[in-house]
Amino acid sequence: MTSKASLIFNPSSGQGDPVEQLVTIRDILEPAINLDICPIHNKEIGAAELVRRAIAEGASMILVAGGDGTISAAAEALMNTEIPLGIIPTGTANSFARALGISSDITVACQTILTGINRRVDIALCNGKPMVLLAGIGYEAESIEQAKRHLKKLFGVLAYIQGGIKQFWNLKAFETQIETENQTMCLSSVAVTIANAAPVTSFLAHGAAGVILDDGLLDVTIVAPTNRTNALFAAYHLLITGFTGNTTNRNDIQHLRAKSVKVRTEPPQKVVLDGNLIESTPVEVNCIPGGLTVVVPSQ
Repeated sequence: MTSKASLIFNPSSGQGDPVEQLVTIRDILEPAINLDICPIHNKEIGAAELVRRAIAEGASMILVAGGDGTISAAAEALMNTEIPLGIIPTGTANSFARALGISSDITVACQTILTGINRRVDIALCNGKPMVLLAGIGYEAESIEQAKRHLKKLFGVLAYIQGGIKQFWNLKAFETQIETENQTMCLSSVAVTIANAAPVTSFLAHGAAGVILDDGLLDVTIVAPTNRTNALFAAYHLLITGFTGNTTNRNDIQHLRAKSVKVRTEPPQKVVLDGNLIESTPVEVNCIPGGLTVVVPSQ
């Protein structure tokens, strides 16, 4: 086990009590690891900068206690290094941890850090920003915007569900051009998802059975229903695909895999990157095979 690790701790993530969370983490890890606690206090000095400082000071492991956005930001400074990332999920959705099989229970997640194994997984860059999970264009981005921070603090994942239901009644199609290293396609869609990793709950990413974290490819799912009824059926089939691993076969759901993807829309659409809204389309996403080392459960 490493003799020194830096813990990037985001006290604003999720619904839990940050003081209790930190006490639990220290009680489990500090007997085995010399922890340097690095809380995120402001946006000027975020997770990426704290990780860079920790590496410069000799940390041989980086631990992150936070949500998907915090993990994504920290990964920026860990790309293409041999330094392992240990994840303690304390966010709202914790989708990246779920995709890796890491428990959302803090105690179990800390035990994984002590007993787990290192796994090299893909990471991507979306308009130059790190992407560990996915970029959602259109419906998903609009739904995330509906789930305001104070609602996520109060209701957790239910805030996303509420946002999705509200946005469903404002569903609008947009013209979409998708370009990869192998093809270009133009169509009308309501949602485009470019995934590096995705748990089953990120159902808009599951146009095919299983998003593979270490195949060196991005999974692109395009949802193009012609009305709200078809949109409901498309969502249902995507959800079933995620849970069963059986690829859906619908004309209004398309899927492709590629190393790089460019998406242009008319009109411009909002984009959500690893749970956080960024600028609007166009976007360009490039996969970095095996670019991140993560501590995962040994079984």
